[in-house]
Amino acid sequence: IAGLIFAYLGPDPAPLLPRWDMFVWDNVLRDIGSTIVPCNWLQIMENSLDPTHVEWLHGRFSDYVLERIGRTDLKREFFRVGEGGPVPEGQITGNFDHEKIGFDEFKHGIIKRRVLGGQTEDHPNWRIGHPILFPNVLRVGSNFQYRVPVDDTHTLHIWFTAYPQPPGETVEKQETIPFYHVPLPVDGDGNADWNLMDNNSGQDIAAWVTQGPIADRSQEKLGESDKGIILYRRMLRQQLAIIEDEGEPMNVFRDPVANVCIDLPWEGQEDPWAYARRGLMRRTGQAGKYAPVLRDMVARLDGEEALKGPVH
Repeated sequence: IAGLIFAYLGPDPAPLLPRWDMFVWDNVLRDIGSTIVPCNWLQIMENSLDPTHVEWLHGRFSDYVLERIGRTDLKREFFRVGEGGPVPEGQITGNFDHEKIGFDEFKHGIIKRRVLGGQTEDHPNWRIGHPILFPNVLRVGSNFQYRVPVDDTHTLHIWFTAYPQPPGETVEKQETIPFYHVPLPVDGDGNADWNLMDNNSGQDIAAWVTQGPIADRSQEKLGESDKGIILYRRMLRQQLAIIEDEGEPMNVFRDPVANVCIDLPWEGQEDPWAYARRGLMRRTGQAGKYAPVLRDMVARLDGEEALKGPVH
């Protein structure tokens, strides 16, 4: 479906392949990136339940990366509270300090919410949030991140993106979905390629693999910002218990009518193009730096110059 091939490895009867909304949207372009990450899948998923990593990894560390590659002039404009004046009106993609985080279970997994500096609970970041699809998928904007275990110490990571189009523009359905490879920013000896860490995928991969092939949870000291990880671990145990009792876990679909299109909540749902224009088009998020469809859209809307140099 939508350029991805799925295999079902469980007991009969096989359930339906979930038709998540982005797989069946009309008038979007899609592309798919992947890489093999040399670590266990669970530490990748747990990273997605830690909202505050954004301000540190994709904020302060991102600025350090730009410093290491000699481009401090491209420091990301995060408009942190207390730095550089008031928050610009309408700003939704900046990386403020987290004032509040929240998590709610829903029928497909967990909704992750946040209130950032200068925002209120009426902001889509809190009012709508974005989902973790149990057990191994993160949804951010119009992007799915699939974390597929290969073995105990390797994970096939897939970035699937559906790109909303500007108002009034119509695109034909793609005959083929472009595929791209996402490079690893850290080699087997722990040496960093800083030029591959100017974007979220590079920064995330570095954070995942430097925990080791399997993170040592015995050394943890969980705090308030880790409550999403605690909730996710509890959900894992609950769903495993259901399977042990020969029941069906979350996200097993049998009803073809309910499976025509499974709509999911996401922060940009009220104005998909505006959300994409402010977020996706920077190419810093997910693996957008390498995505061919996004490169073409940026060149068409912002010019070839926007593709030069580090993403920022």
